[in-house]
Amino acid sequence: MSCKVCKFGGTSMADGNVILRAAEIVKADKERRYVVVSAPGKRFSGDIKVTDLLYALYAAYEKQDSDLFEELYEKISVRFLNIEREIGKDLKVRAALDEAKAAILGGAGKDYCVSRGEFITAHIVAEVLGVPFVDATEFVRFDENGILKEETFDLAGKVLKSYDKAVVPGFYGLGADGKVKTFSRGGGDISGAIVARGVKAALYENWTDVSGFYACDPRIVNSPVCMSELSYSELRELSYMGANVLHSESIFPVRSAGIPIRISNTFRPEDRGTFIVPDAKRSFGDSVVTGIAGKKGFTSITIEKSMMNAEIGFVQKVLSVIGKHGISFEHLPSGIDTMSLVIDNEFLKDGILDVLLQEMKEAVRPDRIYTHEDIALIATVGHGMAKNVGTSARLFKALSENGVNVNMIDQGSSELNIIVGVEGKDCESCIRAIYREFFQE
Repeated sequence: MSCKVCKFGGTSMADGNVILRAAEIVKADKERRYVVVSAPGKRFSGDIKVTDLLYALYAAYEKQDSDLFEELYEKISVRFLNIEREIGKDLKVRAALDEAKAAILGGAGKDYCVSRGEFITAHIVAEVLGVPFVDATEFVRFDENGILKEETFDLAGKVLKSYDKAVVPGFYGLGADGKVKTFSRGGGDISGAIVARGVKAALYENWTDVSGFYACDPRIVNSPVCMSELSYSELRELSYMGANVLHSESIFPVRSAGIPIRISNTFRPEDRGTFIVPDAKRSFGDSVVTGIAGKKGFTSITIEKSMMNAEIGFVQKVLSVIGKHGISFEHLPSGIDTMSLVIDNEFLKDGILDVLLQEMKEAVRPDRIYTHEDIALIATVGHGMAKNVGTSARLFKALSENGVNVNMIDQGSSELNIIVGVEGKDCESCIRAIYREFFQE
């Protein structure tokens, strides 16, 4: 019998009633055999995610602030005990909380602490569904650099084949030191994809609080188009650029196995959702643009030097400067005598930007070097762009007519996307202008 893997995000685990709703979704389809869950998310605007409380709990532990630690532990306990009460059965939550507290105070580590949201939630869901709990540490493996090991996928298959059905906590696995190791935030989506690949699922369903993947952020454009289908490549581009429906790295495990993804709404399970499929299997039709996504908080460093193109190793020297500081760049647009590095501001705190500028001056002796701060990057993505003459012209005409000044342009070699850099204050108006041009013709 073919199987489906269901990943339920934080909003789908936010309280006991929603967990019961998720359980009914699983029970409604006998092919939904493996379930991966996140920690409880926000129940309402202004609420705090359990994972955020756990991060704060560990910070209090490190500071040896016992009063704050106890206060946060009580908040976490109340959250889980309320879930148990809403579900209406003894789920042994208090024992699980006390065990986690003892381990944290015993030095289990930060990753162990922040992973307990998923761990306890998975136990709850397993009890509700009446199926086995399988800990992610049984098959998810990281190397000494914190990189997911390839053996994880085969190990997942070997472990899970012993279970006709199972619930697995997302977000973590086992590090090279034998301790719990977490993914980056949102990594529960990766966990779901690992399980899907391990059990050779026919479909990976990602259940969230939206009915699919929208052409742009509905907080910026009212009622944007919901896409019925995307390719892996399109989703990867849009997710990386800030479309947060699905973690951008969750695509890789299922992509290699050709497993489609369905983004579905826990609160509207009857909606079709959005299917993410291999490029080769998608019929792109006449669609020019699939979606638009943007991120703020970037700085560009522009280097000008005559005859730069003739200077062997010039780019390598520049990149070695940022590499030495453990910094990666987002984009590297260049000309004959100029090049720019676009860097996330998260890497440029505590005066590091001034250090980079001085080291670059020493490394390549530019004619001029300057920065442009508070940049937003907006990606316009779609396989149809490569086949439609005039797409770029339409995009830039729309921005011009709406008074949006473009500071940077970068187009991928695959012609899958066009990325523009604008002032941070123009981010939303840029997205609206592009959306109107391609979706409200």
